[in-house]
Amino acid sequence: MRHVMTAILTATVGSACGSAPTRAAAPTTPRDPGHASQAHDHDHGGATHHGHGGPSAFVDADALAKVFDDPSRDEWQRPADVLRALELDPAMTVADVGAGTGYFAVRLAAAVSQGEVIATDLEPDMVRYLNERARREQLPNLRAIQATPTASGLAAGSVDRILVLHVWHHLANRAGYARDLAHALRPGGRLFVVDFSPSSDRGPPTNMRVASAVVVAELEDAGLSASVSATALPGQYIVDARRAP
Repeated sequence: MRHVMTAILTATVGSACGSAPTRAAAPTTPRDPGHASQAHDHDHGGATHHGHGGPSAFVDADALAKVFDDPSRDEWQRPADVLRALELDPAMTVADVGAGTGYFAVRLAAAVSQGEVIATDLEPDMVRYLNERARREQLPNLRAIQATPTASGLAAGSVDRILVLHVWHHLANRAGYARDLAHALRPGGRLFVVDFSPSSDRGPPTNMRVASAVVVAELEDAGLSASVSATALPGQYIVDARRAP
């Protein structure tokens, strides 16, 4: 297992773009060191990652934090643009599904200083790390909880916003997870799916990618009103889905 982690980190840190892989249930993200774009861009993942075989490679949160939270990631991830798209209010409750080591969770916590951020992840060590990070960085409005391969762990009608970043293409049962997340939204709440476009030069293998139109259809089947956001990100799209008021 350690040699797998070493290979992943070497491919990731050594790439020009810098940044992040995705974790999830029972599986390891495909990482070909010969494809730098696929080796470092999956940073979320607390949902599921079934179907790829092998043990999870995302068990050492302290080591992976150096990759996932590399400042060079900001150039292509555009976190400020993502946060603006969410149209946050300081008193909102926000969920970061597949939060990993907290690249977005800590930013969300700062943006909703009078509210709360609930970060979910499948890997216990990610949950441990993020709760410790919240204490270390004095973010009392941020807490991490354990997800399962089939459920986010979010209570019904409990959140105003949900961010699902670089996770959707890993979900084994996207329809079921969409229903779970839609159920967690408060009336008028919004769910944002950020994922890699089919033509992106980074991200997972092309056969794993999910087109934005497919995501829109899946979220609408879950009872939400969905459309592609006008916010443009390098090699990524944002789908904005709303629960009726």
